[in-house]
Amino acid sequence: MGLILWVGVFLLLFNFSNALRKIDQPEKVSASEIKTHFLSGKVKGVVFEIETLNVQWEEPANNPPAIKKFIARAAGQGHFNELVALAEKEKIPFDPAPPPNYFWQSLLSNLLWVVLLVVFWIWMMKKQTEQVSGRGGPFGFGQSKAKLIAQKAEKTFADVAGCEEAKEEIKEIVDFLKNPSGFARLGARIPKGVLLYGLPGTGKTLLAKAVAGEAGVPFLSTNGSKFIEMFVGVGASRVRDLFESARKLAPCVVFIDEIDAVGKKRGFAIGGGHDEREQTLDALLEELDGFDKNCGIVVMAATNRPDILDEALVRPGRFDRQIMVPKPELTGREMILKIHARNAVLGPEVNLLEVAKDTAGMVGADLENVVNEAVLIATRKKKDYVEQSDFSEAVDKVSMGPARKSVKLTEKEKQRTAYHEAGHTLAAMLTEGADPVHKVTIIPRGPALGFTKQLPEDRHSITKKELEAMVAVCVAGRAAEEVKFGEITTGHSNDFEKATLLLKKMIYELGMDEETGMAVYKEKADFWGNPTGLDASQKTKELLERAVKTKLAKIYNDVKELLVREVNKLDKLAGQLMEKETLDANEIRAIINSS
Repeated sequence: MGLILWVGVFLLLFNFSNALRKIDQPEKVSASEIKTHFLSGKVKGVVFEIETLNVQWEEPANNPPAIKKFIARAAGQGHFNELVALAEKEKIPFDPAPPPNYFWQSLLSNLLWVVLLVVFWIWMMKKQTEQVSGRGGPFGFGQSKAKLIAQKAEKTFADVAGCEEAKEEIKEIVDFLKNPSGFARLGARIPKGVLLYGLPGTGKTLLAKAVAGEAGVPFLSTNGSKFIEMFVGVGASRVRDLFESARKLAPCVVFIDEIDAVGKKRGFAIGGGHDEREQTLDALLEELDGFDKNCGIVVMAATNRPDILDEALVRPGRFDRQIMVPKPELTGREMILKIHARNAVLGPEVNLLEVAKDTAGMVGADLENVVNEAVLIATRKKKDYVEQSDFSEAVDKVSMGPARKSVKLTEKEKQRTAYHEAGHTLAAMLTEGADPVHKVTIIPRGPALGFTKQLPEDRHSITKKELEAMVAVCVAGRAAEEVKFGEITTGHSNDFEKATLLLKKMIYELGMDEETGMAVYKEKADFWGNPTGLDASQKTKELLERAVKTKLAKIYNDVKELLVREVNKLDKLAGQLMEKETLDANEIRAIINSS
């Protein structure tokens, strides 16, 4: 809209400028036409310049007679001399006055263009500054980009679930924001900063908003990357401006998401210790020390990598309190699903506890996506409410990707896939320590032609037998193909990658092998954090690699022997998969028990 307005102004001034230039200017005619008028006797005066004639004559038809002005340029010196001689012969008076002066008209026209260009340049600079700094004015680069979400955040602790311990940890922050003087009465020092860390999607930002909402104070939100610019000193200026804005709004909550973008350990950046990021971090440390402990400002920050933060940032007196926001367990997942399903129309048979069991390992953001996908699926099917089957399909879509209905497997490929998944399923059902099977399907989803879904329990430590059972389930797909067809395909590549990584973890880092012992061997990293190889001698590396290969081969042979013994169950499972394409836990148990 602004650009259209400027184009209109340009056109208007262009026409106005042309009109000014035409005021009192002579009309241009050819020199031969003037010669004709010389002979007609109408010419009342002429001014000769170098090859130019300024001529004026009366138009007798007008009443009173009008004086018209014309200008012409002679074709050459000979033509010019001829016109001079003709004027003398016809006794046309020579006007000694100079030609009309159009200086003021030209000056006014040019001045208008200069003023217009200056105004347009100022307008463009203002727009550019607003885009760069988020504020107006030509010097807004150093101003904070923090957004005032609301004078009172809408989220409360009722909107947060699955992290009850974290909520308990920060409840006293809410009390402090509501009543700062109550804590000062006994000389208590409330934490200036609260660092929330955990996996992406666990609800760190939501928890910070809930603190502001419970306390009823303004919530200033920004991101660590917004402090970093190519200009040295801009980030530090933005930090100071952020805290200046916070002092005006106090009591309030200042939230810095992804603080690791600006708070990484100093001394590891390319270019030395005086780069822009380190100056910004220094300014942040200074501001954290600068405001009074009971001034009503609480700084909250979130990161997925607390291990890379500078020690000076997380020491007591700055980010004194560090709170882990974990993955939700079964009860927490059920509560999160209930929160996100509050506005959904659910069917009477929907059991969110069963959905929570089906979503082991998912975080809050994943669960929100599951509810949304279930509602979309029910809407596409034109249902009156969301059913349990919609949630089951949504979980599969979020975890494995949408079903690839366009993929048409040949009968041979379908049979191999059925035996591959039946091998995973049978190994999971018959191996001690394996997680229970929830579903098996040969419908392609994402990159997989089929998958076997297990439901791991919420546990905080895993035994060696359970880890070996995980490896056994991974390799059982290839083992089933070899038992049935006597050859293998490429469909097991990802399974063996997972199995190898699990065994490396067990042997390299957890000391779960008698031959290699309990020593821990990890990857070394260079100055910039890139892996450079295992921190061990060549002989030890060979020993560790041999231990992984030996263990993998033993587990694979054990699984193959199991499938050979239970080949009838394997055949029946594969046959039912060929027929139905998807089997649930009850159907799987019925097939195994009947065999």
